[in-house]
Amino acid sequence: MASFHFGTNCLTVRQAMAMARKELTPSFDATALQQVQASAGWVNEILQSKRTVYGINTGFGILAHTAIDPKDAETLQHKILESHSVGVGNPVSAEIVRLMLITKLQSLSYGHSGVQPKTLERILWHLENDALPVVPEKGSVGASGDLAPLAHLFLPLIGLGEVVWKGERMETAKMLNQTGLVPLKLGPKEGLALINGTQFILAHAVSGVSRMHGLLQTADVIGSLSLETFQGTNAPFDPRLHALRPYDGTRLVAHRLNELLNGSENLKSHAHCERVQDPYSIRCMPQVHGASRNAWLHLKQLTEVELNSVTDNPVLFSATDTISGGNFHGQPLALPLDYACVAAAEIGNISDRRSYLLIEGKVGLPTLLMNNIGLNSGLMIPQYTSAALVTENKTLCFPASADSIPTSLGQEDHVSMGSISGRKLHQILDNLEYILAVELLTASQGFEFRRPLKTSPILELVLEAVRATAGYASEDRIFAKDIESLRSFIRNGTINEITENNATRLGIGLNESYPNFQL
Repeated sequence: MASFHFGTNCLTVRQAMAMARKELTPSFDATALQQVQASAGWVNEILQSKRTVYGINTGFGILAHTAIDPKDAETLQHKILESHSVGVGNPVSAEIVRLMLITKLQSLSYGHSGVQPKTLERILWHLENDALPVVPEKGSVGASGDLAPLAHLFLPLIGLGEVVWKGERMETAKMLNQTGLVPLKLGPKEGLALINGTQFILAHAVSGVSRMHGLLQTADVIGSLSLETFQGTNAPFDPRLHALRPYDGTRLVAHRLNELLNGSENLKSHAHCERVQDPYSIRCMPQVHGASRNAWLHLKQLTEVELNSVTDNPVLFSATDTISGGNFHGQPLALPLDYACVAAAEIGNISDRRSYLLIEGKVGLPTLLMNNIGLNSGLMIPQYTSAALVTENKTLCFPASADSIPTSLGQEDHVSMGSISGRKLHQILDNLEYILAVELLTASQGFEFRRPLKTSPILELVLEAVRATAGYASEDRIFAKDIESLRSFIRNGTINEITENNATRLGIGLNESYPNFQL
């Protein structure tokens, strides 16, 4: 298995996700650890010099002007983890916790934070052994770092808090007894270095970039199926048209749609029909899906800057050169996360319009895509679910980063709320999976009324897999089961796996000309 060295390698979203999924082995570079050890030594020199440096021999936040006796330096770092552990709500997922650990290790490994190598080694132990701290989802304003969630994340280092260990949620003390490990004694500044940073926001961004990428790919495939069921035209995907308005995301989607439809008997069968143009939800897929891809690319690029940044405060360059700044502020990610929320919601919005289009009873399709309507409701009601989720997503599009509430008695008077931006993105993506599942159910049901015509070879393979998951409905049934099955089909990446693997086999290039849009 390949490995990643913290502190020297440039970390990408793909690599962070691979580590979180145990597909890539994390380790430390020896040179990086030497730099980490040097920065810990600088902290001790600062204490001995009695020079006042924020967080080392002062209080925190509004208490920055309160001097701390050097003999209390270690106690101060212990107390900061206790006092800042005020998170509430459900625990975040294991994947988010792993990503928080991974991204914090990368940031601390640059050696500007004054932590000890043994502290990094203990954090790595938690990651490697899946001893995952319990981190509540709410409580960060995303400004002076993700203080509350990061405090919970690192309570186990000092023997406090809870972990999920071997499938059981337990007090950290119980886990330590089982492993023979003992709590760490944090050195001066270590507690502050652990809780200062954007790793809660960043973990949501990394996971969000990965999830959203998969759903954008899937939306193209399902949209192509809807076009085939509607018997739309691929003329609006002509590359000459998009060369006149050359947004990269738009050109990529137009290219993918053309490739996905290549070889369709169904498409050829109505090439000379009398219809002048298709509705926007069919015709404008390149423009709408493409705009969301551009937003995704912006988030990916900024996320990878953050992955390779030091977001601590103060930052140490030597024992005599320290800077107290604002690298912990979440605004650089809060804004693109909010933008991504809108972009993801719009994919659901246009998907729902296509589902509605297919059940209207137009272009030779039966109303509600079922015979004997009246006795049967057909696919009328699944679209209700889609419509409800689309509206829910719209309500989640209010930008959290547009708000700010002063904290720390006014010392932290502008905060990013980026943690909320990140959490909202995942709520929207959860809903989007269901919305796309409804469209997939609708399009696959509708295409049966185009038989014996075949769609393209690659889409036929998708339909075959869908039919094995949610078969054709000749009469009403509990469609919630189909929606859940197809949602899993989408979440697991099955559609993308089918299209990508078979595109290679069939000699179709879906993405190769646009490497920036790959993970």
